Amino acid sequence: MFIVGVTGGIASGKSTVSAVFKEHNIPVIDADVIARLIVEPGQKAWKEIRKEFGEVVFKEDGQLDREALGKAIFSDKSKRVALNRITHPKIQRMMFWSVVKCFFEGHQFVVLDIPLLFETGAMLPYVHKIITVSCSQDTQIQRLMERNKYSEEEAKQRIKAQMSLEEKCSKSHFVIDNSATRGETRKQVEEILKYVRSSKQHVRVKIYFLLAALVAVTLLTLIFYMMLR
Repeated sequence: MFIVGVTGGIASGKSTVSAVFKEHNIPVIDADVIARLIVEPGQKAWKEIRKEFGEVVFKEDGQLDREALGKAIFSDKSKRVALNRITHPKIQRMMFWSVVKCFFEGHQFVVLDIPLLFETGAMLPYVHKIITVSCSQDTQIQRLMERNKYSEEEAKQRIKAQMSLEEKCSKSHFVIDNSATRGETRKQVEEILKYVRSSKQHVRVKIYFLLAALVAVTLLTLIFYMMLR
């Protein structure tokens, strides 16, 4: 099994692309979904955020107020760094175990939907191919204003907090232009899917895994033999 990373900018359309992969029965591990799971009341990240940011970023029922937290971190870089320090390692661990589960289920490849794939860099060494979902900045701003009810300034602030789409595109194996219709986006995804499905990388990974397992068993056998002597 190998890993395909899907990334992009805020409101560039990563979810639209991931949905097409899901329709083709490709496992998609979504960093945003995991990010919500780890901040459920009582979770370790929830407790650490409460300690770091105080009650102001929580609702009366104890749920994290994502809107209040967003305003706090996008107006203060040090708070954004603090939140990333709390959440990123936990998100990455959960993604890792999800990938392991998919490996043992026998999938050819798995898609990791990670908005900050390049910014964090933690998962990059494990990703075989990278897809960046792109659109114009004007489109991003419009979508954020409509979807999240942000002002134009708030939308620009959130876009600016991430690596530029131009830079992400230059670092990727594939770029999907999501500026037009869903149908056109779907065609681009399905073309990439054909290419990825034709890859033999999953066979090479299995061979590497089996060789590593063979080496490990051999070493353990030698150690056990030496202990018996």
